[in-house]
Amino acid sequence: MFSGALIFQSLILGILLGGLYALLAAGLTLYFGIMRVVMLAHSAFIILSAYVAWRFHEVTGLDPLLSLLGTVPIFFAVGYLTQRFLLARLKPATMTMMSVLLTFAIALVIEGALGMAYTGTQRRINISYSASSVEFFGAQIPVVQIISFGLAAVSLGVLYLVMKKTRLGRALRATIQHPEAAQLVGIDTNRAAGIGFGLGLATAAVGGAALALQATIYPSLHWHWIGPLMAIIVVGGLGSIPGAAIAAMLLGILLVMLQLPLGSTWAQTVFYLALFLTLMVRPQGFFGGRLAQRF
Repeated sequence: MFSGALIFQSLILGILLGGLYALLAAGLTLYFGIMRVVMLAHSAFIILSAYVAWRFHEVTGLDPLLSLLGTVPIFFAVGYLTQRFLLARLKPATMTMMSVLLTFAIALVIEGALGMAYTGTQRRINISYSASSVEFFGAQIPVVQIISFGLAAVSLGVLYLVMKKTRLGRALRATIQHPEAAQLVGIDTNRAAGIGFGLGLATAAVGGAALALQATIYPSLHWHWIGPLMAIIVVGGLGSIPGAAIAAMLLGILLVMLQLPLGSTWAQTVFYLALFLTLMVRPQGFFGGRLAQRF
């Protein structure tokens, strides 16, 4: 029998983990919403950012989060160039299939490069607050998870403001909702798509640094993340960032709560069960539709 304190702590940890999942899935939602592209390399870029944060700390001794000052603009530029000079050249009729193959190849290149540079040895960032925790109504909450959740909240908040309050955001939302109509009113949908891909990879940069604070990393770790992130965007509704955020929070909580009776390995199946259930009952996603149109 599990105590109330343990259940409460698991609930808090699930919320914090869900925030990180929401950040990691936001980029995938942007890619699919803009061009119906399944970006298999997204999780590889997350791990690449994690390695940059780890290496930055090893070389400089500074807080690894400071590496974001370089990785966020660089990843944005890489995302923009990848869309404009690689994905945009694919034929519309074969866009989905060829984008999967292309981004799969990019993921393999990133994994291979990391393996050559750092071998397959597992790496972990050790900083002064790695083992620190904060007590919250009897629950011990790791500081690194609070920081990761804070990064996710700030990043998603900035993304929300960009999408809802700026001219660029309106162009992106128009491109997501109806590309042909967006072109008719004078929106450069190719440029908007490039910026959208840049924003998606920028979220991967932030997510990778946040992940590096609390997880052991190795070059092939990105394969572990593809399934859960795909499940989140399908459950949330393809193309809906708010839907993906809601799904990430719910699945993050379920994951941590199920770890109590089942253990960490079996608890991971919650993502795949949720994916199968969504595809059978509501293929458009449980939180898509109206939310996707609004955002």
